[in-house]
Amino acid sequence: MLLKELGLASKLLNDFKDMYEYENRLKTFKKWPFIENCKCTPENMAKAGFIHCSNANEPDVAKCFFCLIELEGWQPNDDPWEEHTKRHSCDFLSLTKHFDDLTMEEYYMLEMSRLKTFLVSVNQLILIHASKLECKQELPSLRFPRINKTV
Repeated sequence: MLLKELGLASKLLNDFKDMYEYENRLKTFKKWPFIENCKCTPENMAKAGFIHCSNANEPDVAKCFFCLIELEGWQPNDDPWEEHTKRHSCDFLSLTKHFDDLTMEEYYMLEMSRLKTFLVSVNQLILIHASKLECKQELPSLRFPRINKTV
């Protein structure tokens, strides 16, 4: 199970590197439920760093490609930028210029921040699995008091 999740995290890390481009993020919102007369349009969602990653039960799930925050339960008047900033600190949101205008040094610093976020996420995943494993190993060693039934 852990190896499968680590493999998915590795794939996500690789896939998300293309999401620096606004157009790539925007393409993920083809089935986004909020299109017109609202603040959380696909364009605004993509500008705030989100990609659309819905499933059958949750059609409005969006995840930041950079900080990995995942939000659902969007309402038409929700502002993606505001929702993103009030829930999480994200270096992508602090960019003061367009991605294409970054110097190589600025890009590498930004990418190091993104990689750090993924490493922290993977580390948490490993710790969760390690604690589950410890619990399973401790279960057989639990001793329950014997009850002697004397009738």
